Amino acid sequence: MGLDLVGFSSRVLPVSVDRRHARGGAAICNGFFTDTRRRRSNLRATLKDGVVCSPEDGGRGGTESTLCASGPSETPSRSGEVTPDLGRDIADGIAVRQRSSAGRNKGARSWRRVPSGDKPARNGAPKRVHLRKKSQARRVLVNDDGVNAILSAVSCESSIEECNSVLIRLEKHSDVKALDFFVWMKANGKLQGNTDAYHLALQAIAWKEDWRRAELLLHEMVAVSGCRLDARAFNGLIYVCAKRRLVDWGTKWFHMMLERGVQPNVSTVGMLMGLYQKTGNLKEAEFTFAKMRECNVKCVNAYSAMITLYTRSGLFARSEEVIVLMNDDEVIPNRENWSVRLNAYSQQGKMEEAKFVLQSMVDEGIAPNVVAYNTVITGYGKVSDMQKATEVFDSLESAGLAPDETTYRSMIEGFGRADKHKEAISYYRKLKGSGFQPNASNFYTMINLIARHDDNEGATEILRDMRAAGCQCSSIVTILVRAYGTVGKMHKVLPILQSCFYKKILYDATSCSILVTAFVQNSLLEEALRVLREKKWKDSDFEDSLYHILICSCKEAGSYEDAVRIYNEMPKPGIHPNLRIACSMIDVFSTMERFTDAETLYLELKASACVFDMIAYSVIVRMYTKAGRPEDACSVLEDMEKQADIIPDRYLFLDMLRTYQKCGQLEKLTDTYYWILKSEVECDEAMYNCIINCCGPAIPVDELSRIFDEMIQLGHLANTVTLNVLLDIYGKAGLFNRAEKVLNMARRQGLADAISYNTIIAAYAQSGDFRSMTYFVQKMQDAGFPVSLEAYNCMLNAYGKSGQLEEFSAVLQKMRRAKCDFDHYTYNIMLNIYGRKGWIEGIAYVLSELKSRGVEPDLYSYNTLIKAYGIAGMPEDAVKLMQEMRIKGINADRVTYTNLIAALQRNENFLEAVKWSLWMKQTGVVGVGTRA
Repeated sequence: MGLDLVGFSSRVLPVSVDRRHARGGAAICNGFFTDTRRRRSNLRATLKDGVVCSPEDGGRGGTESTLCASGPSETPSRSGEVTPDLGRDIADGIAVRQRSSAGRNKGARSWRRVPSGDKPARNGAPKRVHLRKKSQARRVLVNDDGVNAILSAVSCESSIEECNSVLIRLEKHSDVKALDFFVWMKANGKLQGNTDAYHLALQAIAWKEDWRRAELLLHEMVAVSGCRLDARAFNGLIYVCAKRRLVDWGTKWFHMMLERGVQPNVSTVGMLMGLYQKTGNLKEAEFTFAKMRECNVKCVNAYSAMITLYTRSGLFARSEEVIVLMNDDEVIPNRENWSVRLNAYSQQGKMEEAKFVLQSMVDEGIAPNVVAYNTVITGYGKVSDMQKATEVFDSLESAGLAPDETTYRSMIEGFGRADKHKEAISYYRKLKGSGFQPNASNFYTMINLIARHDDNEGATEILRDMRAAGCQCSSIVTILVRAYGTVGKMHKVLPILQSCFYKKILYDATSCSILVTAFVQNSLLEEALRVLREKKWKDSDFEDSLYHILICSCKEAGSYEDAVRIYNEMPKPGIHPNLRIACSMIDVFSTMERFTDAETLYLELKASACVFDMIAYSVIVRMYTKAGRPEDACSVLEDMEKQADIIPDRYLFLDMLRTYQKCGQLEKLTDTYYWILKSEVECDEAMYNCIINCCGPAIPVDELSRIFDEMIQLGHLANTVTLNVLLDIYGKAGLFNRAEKVLNMARRQGLADAISYNTIIAAYAQSGDFRSMTYFVQKMQDAGFPVSLEAYNCMLNAYGKSGQLEEFSAVLQKMRRAKCDFDHYTYNIMLNIYGRKGWIEGIAYVLSELKSRGVEPDLYSYNTLIKAYGIAGMPEDAVKLMQEMRIKGINADRVTYTNLIAALQRNENFLEAVKWSLWMKQTGVVGVGTRA
């Protein structure tokens, strides 16, 4: 029994039956019958007193079918016989039921008889597509007289065999009428032990896909009618599932079959394995295959399906295992099985085994067909053994076979894989000479082969064939540029196209864009610009997108000059410039450090009606950042914040944080930090580090600690700058335990540098903890870092301000022995300490040392000297310093004026102090000195 020889045997059905149905084909078999297509309709008629009635007529069961009802039978008449008009009543009842059902259900199927009377036509809803071939024969429709003639031969006293015969004849014409008669048989006790009737009903219900009713009918078949379940009961259901590729339902019926102890037969396994092969369901196929072998069922199609599935999945070892199992199970291969074996070995290049299979076919008396030879040729092509492939090709004639299109195509692919140009083009022309058409794979192989061998004439021939075969210009251009681009011969593409259909490309926007983009990506700018100048299509939006792609390609390749040339070749925009192109060019100009051109583009955009989006703002902010103009970047960000619909992404948030940090806008940093939290942007390692680096001084210390702990818990690593920022903030906040934990973490990870030690030394020096300060100075040296000038300055400042002049002098001596180059900060510390003590000689010494080193006093130096002269009672010298600052162009700040006024007041020069106070107000000085 083959895969399609599935059905139900009948004692009254002839052995050879031709069953034709509406929307259905015919199947002829021995002992089994089947139809390949069924019409789906809703069963809504019921039998009462032997007559089919509609629910409106009081039929039992309402709108539900009575197929599975188990109520007692009712006698149709007092005499127990069918009345003379019973056949006509049954037929009329069916027709009335169908009309009433169609009129009552909106959207339901409404069938009308076409004038020819040979097929139903459908009104209203569109046709439902089924997985059946249109070429199959239609169900033969009979008129009411034909139904009456069939039903007139049956009565309540008819035998089960006679009723089954009528049921079969009705089923040939209509599932609905057959099922209605099945209900009548049930009402009249004709179903007891009648498995054939149940098989027919199950198959009819299966075509309706009423699986719930089928399940109930299976239960009734055993529990009510006393029938025994066998494989045929389930095969009808599985057959429909296999035809319509209903994998889940097919699998369910098979599992139910096993659960009820029903032994599957060859047809069951064959249908299921065919279904799984079509749908690629390897898991269920393996289960079914295993059950088949457990039940000792030998289905050759099942072995073929498993070999095919494993071969398709690339599991060649398992394919060979199935072949071994088949031999062990003593299953005789058929032609299909030999073919799948041959394919399994050829696909993996095991040609010796493939030759053995081919010879075994001959030995078993099965002459290999052209498909078998094609499979072997393909296998030799995969291993690039084209000599053997040619021998197999030549042997076709001696075998009495003619090469088909697959044969030629396999030879072309094999020679293409072996890089044999002449042979491939020869078989390509033989293919065309035999009246066959090359397929897409042949075209692709030939174009790549010709590109490698620099055959321009051959390329022209192939391209013309592709065009004649209906290939679109865009597809042809794509294959051509890929082939020639791979071998580095893109400069030959334009001459080849000019000899074929270059003019058609100029009218096709897609083909033109593919060609131009390929030229730009291969640095053939002149060819690209030529095509752009000669193009004939008009589409401004598509053109803008094309130019944007070209500019971005140049930018990614680092060809910024080419990007500028393409931009200059663009048609000039109208009132509304293209925002994407302008932003890309701003980025290009910024990378080239042509900030004037970039800003000009930005101002043009700003003056136009373009509405900026997040990407535009990000590009412009980055431009000003690269140009070293953070204040202008802040101005752009202010404009962005006025657009409430813009939500920055992670990269723009990073730029915002860095920009505000450079401008010292702590309030903006705080706002941006909480904006990031509110927007729920996913923070990565770079984002966490940037937040801590930039927002550290702007947010509370506890919040900073929380974000740092969160970063560590997520497995992100802090960099050296982040750890140094934390050290500075914790040190200034007096959180020395946290600061030391951070330093220890930096040391363990190898991230501690001189700045890390300088920071914690400065923190302890600022707090007056000289012991800890000295301790970390020693730790700095132990870590291999020399004591830096910054660390010495911290110690000088700490000892000087605390009045520990001996330690102050000792540090100065260490600095001189270490030959440290004093900076302004060092001298300013010395001036400040000597000035506090009123040591004019020390101040003079420091000033002379400054001059000897060629270093001029800075603002802080002058502020310190003015304060020192006031303490020493030398207000006139303090006033002279103010004059000296003016001469040197050093602008006095508020600290300068405050120190001068205090010096004058200290020495009772009140009138002069008032004058300087008024002058300070007039000049509008409100700034604070850098150090006080």
